[in-house]
Amino acid sequence: MDSAAQNFQPRTFSIKLWPPSESTRLKLVERMTKNLSTESIFSRKYGLLGKEEAHENAERIEQLCFGSADEHFKKEPDGDGSSAVQLYAKETSKMMLEVLKKGPRITAELEASVADTPLAPGDTVLDISGGKRAYIEADEAKQLLSPLTKPGNSYKRICFSNRSFGVDAANVAGSILESVKNQLTEVDISDFVAGRPEDEALDVMRIFSKALEGSVLRYLNISDNALGEKGVRAFSELLKSQENLEELYVMNDGISEDAAKALSELIPSTEKLKVLHFHNNMTGDEGAVYVAEMVKRSPNLESFRCSATRIGSDGGVALSEALGTCTHLKKLDLRDNLFGVDAGIALSKTLPKLPDLVELYLSDLNLENKGTVAIVNALKQSAPQLEVLELAGNEINAKAAPDLAECLTAMQSLKKLTLAENELKDAGAVIIAKSLEDGHVDLKEFDVSTNMFQRAGARCFARAVANKPGFVQLNIDGNFISDEGIDEVKDILKAGKNSLDVLGSLDENEPEGQPDDGDEDDDDDEGAKDDDVEDRLDSKLQNVQVEQDDEPCLG
Repeated sequence: MDSAAQNFQPRTFSIKLWPPSESTRLKLVERMTKNLSTESIFSRKYGLLGKEEAHENAERIEQLCFGSADEHFKKEPDGDGSSAVQLYAKETSKMMLEVLKKGPRITAELEASVADTPLAPGDTVLDISGGKRAYIEADEAKQLLSPLTKPGNSYKRICFSNRSFGVDAANVAGSILESVKNQLTEVDISDFVAGRPEDEALDVMRIFSKALEGSVLRYLNISDNALGEKGVRAFSELLKSQENLEELYVMNDGISEDAAKALSELIPSTEKLKVLHFHNNMTGDEGAVYVAEMVKRSPNLESFRCSATRIGSDGGVALSEALGTCTHLKKLDLRDNLFGVDAGIALSKTLPKLPDLVELYLSDLNLENKGTVAIVNALKQSAPQLEVLELAGNEINAKAAPDLAECLTAMQSLKKLTLAENELKDAGAVIIAKSLEDGHVDLKEFDVSTNMFQRAGARCFARAVANKPGFVQLNIDGNFISDEGIDEVKDILKAGKNSLDVLGSLDENEPEGQPDDGDEDDDDDEGAKDDDVEDRLDSKLQNVQVEQDDEPCLG
């Protein structure tokens, strides 16, 4: 054999799902525009956005989420980009919800005349966050904040989010805020320095911090400000003076180990804290230790969110153990971290100490069977009252199904169950479905998409939900259900108490697929692969919808 033959290496292809093409990004903007401007439960409550305003928001959301996902991808250049796509879609859904909750913006004429509007008796909230994100200059700041300067005003809550303050505008705001700080109880200054140079942004933070020092706040939101340690310390005077906080939001703030340490050191007391949200930071295992210290000092926590914070096994163990002091916890969200089995087992030992738990979000934690079984066995005994359980993306297969089924049988209060992106196959699907057939009259949503099951599993899941009153959606997309199987599912649902409307999209179902299919043929030409990648990426984004999650809002 010659040397050329000996040195021959088989040709391999690396399919990248990131970045999306310009056409895919434009399609996503179009879909978001439609979602934001179409009549829905949100528009009936908060008002319907016009198409122009919806399009402006859709473009802004897409640009922000693309930037965030692209930064995520750059940190894992050897990956296929699937996690960046997931982040892109997930953050898009969340931001759409935020836009809808703000409702349509006030017309320019109304905004311009705000300074001349008589103070309405009992006004307690000043919210200038509506409309398109924009820089705010000194004159506009004086005009927008003028209601705070009126004698006898009773404003207790302010929201300056979505307006970017420069130093001049901040000085105007600072003097006004200082005059009313003793009456303020809720302050939202999230996303209020967007696009500013770092030095200017830090100066703005210091001005606001000094102005609000000594206020007795129950609610503080400083999210979306790319704080890092410098930003946290820029808020030193404000944070050090807070001893009565009940809600603290520090999301998407670049909270690293040093920033987490600074935050833990600066806030003198978290004993009254009921809500602590750290979503989408770069905390890591080292930073998790300091977050855990804050949690230990917060015995009255009712809602804790530490999702997408890059916490691994060691940090997950520390955090899980710290949560044992939070015996009033009702909502726990640890999604999208790298906990692994050991942290999952540590969490299972804490769960019995949380008797009031109602919502538990544990998707994408690499729990595997062992970690999952430990958790569900703990929940089976301690949390029959659970209403929301998410365990998507944890590599759970049929071996864990019996333990999971026993747990689900005990949880008769479940309203939402998510087991998507696991490996249940038909064997596991049949067991899980059987546990849901009897009772579970409050179940509204059930997601078992992308679980490698076929016709048998699909039929069982359809039977499990067909007669549940008030059931809203069954998601079995992304599996290998034959056309005959789909027809059977539809017949089962039609024959039950619920209509066919409860069946979710089946755009990603593969009727000809098999659970153990190998990789796609490597002999395809590069152009065909590019088209295939584009199709796959577009299909992942085409059903992006508003994520119905509790987001912080001035209440």
